[in-house]
Amino acid sequence: MAFALYIHWPFCLAKCPYCDFNSHVRERTDLAAWQEALLADMAHEAALTGGQTLTSIFFGGGTPSLMPPALVATLIEAAARHWRFAPDIEITLEANPSSVEAANFAALAGAGINRVSLGLQALDDSALTFLGRLHDAAEGLAALEVAQRHFARVSFDLIYARPDHTPDLWEAELARALALGTGHLSLYQLTIEPGTRFATLVREGRFTPLDDDAAGDLFALTRELTSAAGLPAYEISNHARPGEESRHNLVYWRYQDYAGIGPGAHGRRGGFATVRHRKPENFLKAISAQHHGIADIRELGAREQAAEALLMGLRLAEGIAPAALAARFGLAETDLIDPAKRAFYAGKGLLAERADRLIVTEAGMPLLDGLLAELVPAGLVAA
Repeated sequence: MAFALYIHWPFCLAKCPYCDFNSHVRERTDLAAWQEALLADMAHEAALTGGQTLTSIFFGGGTPSLMPPALVATLIEAAARHWRFAPDIEITLEANPSSVEAANFAALAGAGINRVSLGLQALDDSALTFLGRLHDAAEGLAALEVAQRHFARVSFDLIYARPDHTPDLWEAELARALALGTGHLSLYQLTIEPGTRFATLVREGRFTPLDDDAAGDLFALTRELTSAAGLPAYEISNHARPGEESRHNLVYWRYQDYAGIGPGAHGRRGGFATVRHRKPENFLKAISAQHHGIADIRELGAREQAAEALLMGLRLAEGIAPAALAARFGLAETDLIDPAKRAFYAGKGLLAERADRLIVTEAGMPLLDGLLAELVPAGLVAA
């Protein structure tokens, strides 16, 4: 079974509208202390999971592409000592598409990064301003070109279903994106989450979100265009050439184990959920006191794990194997999915049975959230 490592770097170059942390790189940042802390946190996880074969490492967080390449190399080397590396291990780094970060790409590739995920978000300057991004389209495309020179695999993301986003506008933007030649695209609909800047703007009447029907039309167009271009959807929002799927994210969606280290990192391993201290200063204090950064660890019951596995797995084009999942968690198959609703939605063409797998069909994917709420028994989710 695949096993992954997530490394969260909490610092950004400067205060930015999309950063989760109010912690930014300053001259006084003690990189030696951070290296020691992350290595200690990794060693703690390795002591519990060291028999695993590591298939993926993912550097995420604030601005990991501004991590010193020597630190990246040190962490990769430490991971190689702690775990067996799969021969084709995927080592991804998340990056903002700025010229400052692109200047670091060659050194990061030399440090061992073989895949980069760029947060382009749009190919239009006005859309980038609306989304609160600090780069413009030209800078983003230049960073992408540098990434494609230095990394074997490159992905980037776009956000669609923006206000007044018509099918013609999105078709032109997506066609342009597909022509850029990457093997993976993450394409997300704009969502208005409570407490966000977008929610405030909607409340103030500054913009009107796209309605569900219009967003649904763009979702269908997205799947049609990416499939025709040879990057079909393998997950509800992710599209790839066969073989270029994100191995790291597949670990999450297939509900396999992963260790998370660094401030705010989450993990799932051995039936336990771990959460690291979110604030960098609290994380460092925890490392000093207990040699790891865990703020909370909780054992997950079989029913809770099964619910999580269902909610993640049905996002995938490959779906789930209900009998195998039931056996994995020691449950009956009927405990996982309400059989009457399973038959009902299959009859409506929203689910399909293929060999031993249950999948959400093309017709069902736009309705996935509601479908999951119907399929997964309330008792399982509440367990």
